[in-house]
Amino acid sequence: MGCQRNHVTTSAFSRPGLPASATTRSLAVQLDHLRGVMTSPSGSKFIKVTAPLEDKSVLLVELNRGPVNAFNQTFWEELGATFDEISRNGAIRVVVLSSSNPKIFTAGLDLTDAGALTNGALDPARKALEVRNHLLHFQSCISAIERCTQPVIAAVNGVAYGLAIDILCACDIRYSSSKSRFSIKEVDVGLAADIGTLARLPKITGNESLLRELAFSARDFGPAEAAQLGMVSKVIEGGRNEVIAAALETAKLIASKSPIAVVGTKRILLHARDHSVDENLEYTATWNQVMLQSSVRLISTTCARRLTRLQDTSEAFKAFSTKQPPQFKPLPKL
Repeated sequence: MGCQRNHVTTSAFSRPGLPASATTRSLAVQLDHLRGVMTSPSGSKFIKVTAPLEDKSVLLVELNRGPVNAFNQTFWEELGATFDEISRNGAIRVVVLSSSNPKIFTAGLDLTDAGALTNGALDPARKALEVRNHLLHFQSCISAIERCTQPVIAAVNGVAYGLAIDILCACDIRYSSSKSRFSIKEVDVGLAADIGTLARLPKITGNESLLRELAFSARDFGPAEAAQLGMVSKVIEGGRNEVIAAALETAKLIASKSPIAVVGTKRILLHARDHSVDENLEYTATWNQVMLQSSVRLISTTCARRLTRLQDTSEAFKAFSTKQPPQFKPLPKL
């Protein structure tokens, strides 16, 4: 399910597979024709998109709502719509998510926007349904990062509070600068985190005791504890520019691999997180039976059996034998 409109929100974004709105159609066109200059998706106030590498297969998506990147509904709907559209663009292979602010990733939710959540004229039962639908819509927009076909690498610098952790947990890979500060902040505003942190972070972390301490106390923690928790895999000395550079270096490496193999690996890893080993082995066998059936033919000859591989598999074997970089075709529009 995409980051789509429902009856209690003002979102104008369409569900994947349904006709796109003018906003998302225009965004898709821009993503198809990025030329490496800074741009904002059409209709977006708070998202900047760049194709910083020469081959344009890696996007840099930056949060851009001053002064502290606090999220109101328009902002998180734009973020969801952006990732839903990127996901459909087969020319894009990896996404780096960061902030245009040199000192702040995001300070979290804009509490002035959150205060106008419900219609005061509704009775308690209808208010409850309104809040529930609003939260499901909010969750779906942030989950668009996880749903994204391409791997998403977070490059975090500076303040990353509250909703920042929800966003980071939806990314595939997380790098932090040495200057970052984190907090699972929600208990300080009288709530349990409800947009993804408490659902995803327990499955990411290798230190449940530390996770519970941080979630219960809402205290700040730095890059070293984030790495100890398992929330980030690299701490980069420096600030915003250095952590983005490190993320782009990894993105470039991933983008050089078969996009079919990378997409399959992401899907299988996500499935493994929420299923048993046996269920995931069956899922993987089903996924790869299609890939292998379409990419491998055994041809008998009078002298030997020749293994013929098509497209990505063929290109990978050719690159291995010739010691030349592989040239993989982009995916179709997804």
